[in-house]
Amino acid sequence: MKILVTGGAGYIGSICVEMLLGRGYRVVVLDNLSEGHLQAVDPRALFIQGDLADRELLFSVFDSERPEAVIHFAAKALVSESMNSPSLYFRNNVAFGINLLDALVKFEVKRIVFSSTCSVYGCVNKIPIDENVPVHPENPYGESKLLFEKMLEWYRKIHGISPVIFRYFNAAGATASHGEHHRRETHLIPRILHVALGLEPQVEIYGKDYPTEDGTAVRDYIHVVDLVDAHIKALELPFEGVFNLGNAKGYSVLQIIELSRKITSQPIPAVFAPRRPGDPPILVADFSKALETFGWKPKNDMSSIIHSAWSWHKSHPQGYC
Repeated sequence: MKILVTGGAGYIGSICVEMLLGRGYRVVVLDNLSEGHLQAVDPRALFIQGDLADRELLFSVFDSERPEAVIHFAAKALVSESMNSPSLYFRNNVAFGINLLDALVKFEVKRIVFSSTCSVYGCVNKIPIDENVPVHPENPYGESKLLFEKMLEWYRKIHGISPVIFRYFNAAGATASHGEHHRRETHLIPRILHVALGLEPQVEIYGKDYPTEDGTAVRDYIHVVDLVDAHIKALELPFEGVFNLGNAKGYSVLQIIELSRKITSQPIPAVFAPRRPGDPPILVADFSKALETFGWKPKNDMSSIIHSAWSWHKSHPQGYC
């Protein structure tokens, strides 16, 4: 089976490509390298540098490669950036995505697995969060993902495509060969590990007055390998719909820092900074729908997530550079 992976040079995308190839799939990667890294693309995959905005190129890729399914990771994905530049997010994550959906229809590709986000929920009163919780995004990033979810539903009704929508909680961790390297790093665990490596003097904690036990934001972290495993199940089993992917357990920023200190044996200085606009206080998943529908549940805990990330960062202190 041949799979087109958009954004396959990015963090989650590159690990998905690695695991797909390891399980015998043929893989075509489409990535514009604005956020991803060519060095992160498994050499066994066919790499095509291109953008979803280029409708002609996208259609030519479908015509020449004839993928049987698409895993769609390509997107802008920074909450703070989306608050400063909503236009960038609605163009990249929504408008340009129409080209991908039209290519699916034209070339009769029915299966698409979409990388969505728990940011669609916004601030919620129900913890853990299941898929029936009303969606109220707090930022343009979450809104852009929700809009694409809605487009997928219309294309399902009108054109008969078969979408699986995965709402990620916080992806983290690494494999031996692939890890997390963003040009502008905003994710907590790699920022902590950069301090442990001596690349940064301290880690900033954004906000200390959230309505949580220690005042810092609480998030649900999922190992990227567990996350990708769900995507591969979506290629192998005939189900549709929206599914949360998380661990069903929340950790505060201070708890993650303390656990990282134990694992790395480094002091990891931390300082408080103001809250970031658009950040909800608590996001924890209920993944029972995924378990009941296609038998998925995470296998890795928080300790194994940080251990795997630490191993990768120690062997790749400058990332893919």
